Amino acid sequence: MRVNPLPPETLSPELKLVHEQIASLVGGSQAQVVMLDDDGALIGPFPPMLHFPQFGLPALTFLHSLDTQATLDKKLREVAILTVGGLFGARFELYAHQIMAEVVGLEPDVISSLSAGGRPLGLTPQETIAHDMATALVLGRIVQDSTYQQALQLLGREGAAELIFLISG
Repeated sequence: MRVNPLPPETLSPELKLVHEQIASLVGGSQAQVVMLDDDGALIGPFPPMLHFPQFGLPALTFLHSLDTQATLDKKLREVAILTVGGLFGARFELYAHQIMAEVVGLEPDVISSLSAGGRPLGLTPQETIAHDMATALVLGRIVQDSTYQQALQLLGREGAAELIFLISG
């Protein structure tokens, strides 16, 4: 969806509060990534949240939960996110999470391969299962029982659930 960013001064008081919450959320956990344009408007996937608050507010709650309740290792999370972004060719997601993957210590060749939709060498077993789960879900496939059981074994029930929500978000 392509919608224009909304400068904060054009927003109603309610939407300005939402704008501030989004900026605070992403500014805290992803401070290295530029999320505001020169007018202070949110860019990337965030303008639709302000244009359509009936969907944006629940999405903000979901994103907040994924950010503040995260238990999975940050590298594993970035592997999953870059897998999704690479398979979809999601430019802003790739821009933001290539930076974040570097910050958390993923190797440049891993970042490059994931961003191109590939399966890199050198992933940990946990990162590999995150990549495999993300690939299956993005491609609309059924996650095989053996893959799901391995996710449960490697990540635990809560970790596997968090991974699925992260990929599906």
